[in-house]
Amino acid sequence: MKATGRAIRLGAFGAVCLFATTESLDAQRASPMEYARATIAGHPIEVQYGRPSTRGREIFGALVPYGSVWRTGANEATHLRSPVDLVIGEVRVAAGEYTLYTIPDEDGWTLIINTQTGQWGTAYDEREDLVRVPMAVESTSELVERFTISVREGEDTDGVIVLEWERTRAILAFNVSAE
Repeated sequence: MKATGRAIRLGAFGAVCLFATTESLDAQRASPMEYARATIAGHPIEVQYGRPSTRGREIFGALVPYGSVWRTGANEATHLRSPVDLVIGEVRVAAGEYTLYTIPDEDGWTLIINTQTGQWGTAYDEREDLVRVPMAVESTSELVERFTISVREGEDTDGVIVLEWERTRAILAFNVSAE
């Protein structure tokens, strides 16, 4: 009986140590998780992503090759959540959760909205693509050290998703569905 009690105490102690270690490791990630949140046309839109740093590296065209699918962040796949249908490009994207990937290129990017969720960022499955939409790209004058996604109100649209890293900014406008 006592041996069993010790096993339970050691098990509980081990679980506490494992939990503390996991929390500590998450806080020490080189690419911490971040949330970009905004209320657009009265609806909360959220993007969850990992924030890698340049750390002196050349990013686009080198670490992130042009013309190839990129996980759009680090670690777990980047997720878009919306409680309302969105119109992105010409496509209605139903309310829900999706994974975002991109294909960076020098003169324009492509945003991929993928229906598979919960996977590691490199576990991309093209068969799960819902839509691919072109993004506008521009250079920034200042270096953006940490990859940053923002969601904000648009001027001619309900909202925009902005991706910034190194000296590059990619922009995608969207609308909240009227239905």
